[in-house]
Amino acid sequence: MRVVVLRLGHRLGRDKRVSTHVGLVARAFGASGIIYVGEVEESVLNTLRKVVDVWGGPFSVETAPSYRAVIRKWKEDGGLVVHLTMYGENIEGSDVLERIRSSGKDILVVVGAEKVPRDVYEMADFNVAIGNQPHSEVSALAVFLDRLFKGAELLKEFEGAKLRVIPSPRGKRVVRLRE
Repeated sequence: MRVVVLRLGHRLGRDKRVSTHVGLVARAFGASGIIYVGEVEESVLNTLRKVVDVWGGPFSVETAPSYRAVIRKWKEDGGLVVHLTMYGENIEGSDVLERIRSSGKDILVVVGAEKVPRDVYEMADFNVAIGNQPHSEVSALAVFLDRLFKGAELLKEFEGAKLRVIPSPRGKRVVRLRE
C-alpha cells in the first residue's frame, strides 16, 4: 500500500513553516510522497528534497495546479482518497481505519490549510476525523499515519541516507553512513 499526501490551501508567505512540517511528517510517518496544490515557495520544496537527500527516502515532492485533477486521476488509477477533517468519521470508536486498510488500495491522504472546498468531502472515499475539535493538519496527519501503519513506520530505515540517529537515553548520536 502506497500513501501519498495531498496538501491543499498553501497560502504564500504565510504557510511556509506549516506546509514544510506537513511534508516532514508525511515522510517520517511512512508516506511515500507529497503533492502541493497550487503555488508553493521553492524553499518548502527544496527543504524537503534536502531532507530526503541527507536522511534518505524514497519520498517524492511534487506540485500540481488542481486538486480535482489529482483526486480524479488517483481514483481512476484505483486508489482510495482519505480526507482528514474534524467533521468525518472519528478515527477512535469506529471501524474506519480497518475499512481503509482492508481495501488494499493505495491511499491519497488529503489535508487542508484553510477552509476545504465542499467537493473534497464529496470526492473523498472517506472523511476521517482525528477527534472533533479544532487542531492542526500536521497533528492530524501524524496521528492518522501512525494509526494506519500501527507504529511500524517509526522503525523504518530510509534508503540512501547519509546520516542516521542512533537512539540513546542521553545526548545526540548521529552516524555518517556515506558521502
